[in-house]
Amino acid sequence: MQTKLLTLAFIEIALAIIISVLILFISFKILQKVFFKNIPLTGNNIAFSVFTAGIILSIGIILSEIIPSITNMIRLSMSSNNDITFGKIIQYSGLYLFIGFVFAVLINTSVFVLFSALTKGVNEFRDIQQNNIATAIVVVATLLSITLIAKDSISLLISALIPYPETTNFLL
Repeated sequence: MQTKLLTLAFIEIALAIIISVLILFISFKILQKVFFKNIPLTGNNIAFSVFTAGIILSIGIILSEIIPSITNMIRLSMSSNNDITFGKIIQYSGLYLFIGFVFAVLINTSVFVLFSALTKGVNEFRDIQQNNIATAIVVVATLLSITLIAKDSISLLISALIPYPETTNFLL
């Protein structure tokens, strides 16, 4: 049995669950405090629930691109010829998560600005607060579309920041 690989798999699973739950919880609380202070999730506002679910799904899609980079750092640290310390793993993981969070905020903000510019005279937040499900679905579809388009670029950016070991060029 590959104990090193098994250990890495358990670390990756635990890391993915812990980080995802933590980031999604924080994001939900920020969303609720900033945009919808007086709307409980347990109420009958289906539009708010759809909107919240779309934002959480968007953040989840972005996180799904960041977690593999963090586990790559752990894999690199477990290799015999690399000197990546636990402190460096924490630093890089924090950097990757910060970048992902910034991009999630940028994507969400840009969708609201784009949607507001395209639908002059429509106040999306008021419509969602008034339980307009159609508005919530269109905003969420726009949000998820832009997230799906941008996720690969975010993944490439994060991958470029992984401190891979230097290799020699055998062709020179």
